[in-house]
Amino acid sequence: MRNPRTGQGAERGRRKLVLAATAGALAVGAAAVVVPTAFAEDDPLGAAVHEAVEILPVDDDVLGLVDVGEVEELAESLTYADTGDLLKVSGPDAGYVKVHFERLLLNAGDYLTVSNPDGTESYRYEESMVDQWATSITGDTAVVELHRGAGSPDSTALGVVIDRAAYGFAADVVDRLVEERADRARPEESICSGDEKKASACYRSSYPDVVEHAEPVARLLIDGTVLCTAFRVGEQNRLLTNHHCFTETWEAQQTEVWFGYDCVACGSAATNMPVKVNGSRVLATSKPLDYTLFSVDDFSRIERFGHLELSDRPAERGEAIYIPQHPSGRPMEIAMKSSADGGNCVVKNAVYDGYVTGSDVSYYCDTEFGSSGSPVLSRDTHEVVALHHFGGCPNSGVNAGLIKEEIARLI
Repeated sequence: MRNPRTGQGAERGRRKLVLAATAGALAVGAAAVVVPTAFAEDDPLGAAVHEAVEILPVDDDVLGLVDVGEVEELAESLTYADTGDLLKVSGPDAGYVKVHFERLLLNAGDYLTVSNPDGTESYRYEESMVDQWATSITGDTAVVELHRGAGSPDSTALGVVIDRAAYGFAADVVDRLVEERADRARPEESICSGDEKKASACYRSSYPDVVEHAEPVARLLIDGTVLCTAFRVGEQNRLLTNHHCFTETWEAQQTEVWFGYDCVACGSAATNMPVKVNGSRVLATSKPLDYTLFSVDDFSRIERFGHLELSDRPAERGEAIYIPQHPSGRPMEIAMKSSADGGNCVVKNAVYDGYVTGSDVSYYCDTEFGSSGSPVLSRDTHEVVALHHFGGCPNSGVNAGLIKEEIARLI
């Protein structure tokens, strides 16, 4: 189980940093600026970065991570020698159930399904696997069923062994945890002047272009219990999230990526059934710029949600922006209004400190734990001007131009 990170309550440092081969502080938008990083195929942990870059001290509690569930050990199995072919894994009042396969060994042509009790959400597994999470099931019960052909051998070696399950906390519990975490983390919260975010469904008629550009944004469920946000970048199988969400391929493969998770109507608690795929491979990652670029399995299932583009130009002070996100793992919400800015969300500081001096863009758009990895988009061009990663009011995101310089060849 991955635990939420805790900090010491210190303010984010605002001191100068020294970049090897770079004189002075980072100038956002300067063509010559390069923050050294390592591409995942050469150095997935980005170790080379730390030889050249001194990272500013950051209170980890400004990062948007919080556990939204717990993992329990289990000892359940369905083998070819058993008389039954079905078992249920339940957690009272759980928001979701996600089972973990210690091993799944299948005879040719056989398969396993994990579904909810009425079968409206179901996932099929046709290949053997070891040490893998199944896709989560919404609700408090997952039904695991073995489908085997006539004449299958009565073997205890074949079948599935479930060694643990993740149970998501109910929505009200998650909301309370987020509130407690924000209060403990800092006097100023990521919600800066009353929560002015709205469900994306509330903007479908008034701002259809904004809602359209929110469709490439996805909810992440990492290792069964941790939330972040991500988005498709470019036309290929590429997604961006934060380095502090995950950094390695094995972590990506333990991550669910949910597209189309939004409310059916403004004010409704009912949600559309999301399209869930798994992360596949980390292609590039950087702690200084706090990004991870990764791919997913079953890319064809999510292509229809479209993609976003990283802006080539630096953000401008006062520029109108909006942030599609999955705060606390909730259905898609959009931060577009801000009374702290006199009406609309705007860029407060076009140059602001992040993990490195001058790497960020700041704003008072409301965000919450779980919003890490969300795109900050221009209202004029709908391009990504920043990758959200810090709360603190002002909140901030990494300048998209700096990230694009590093990953352009990969997207």
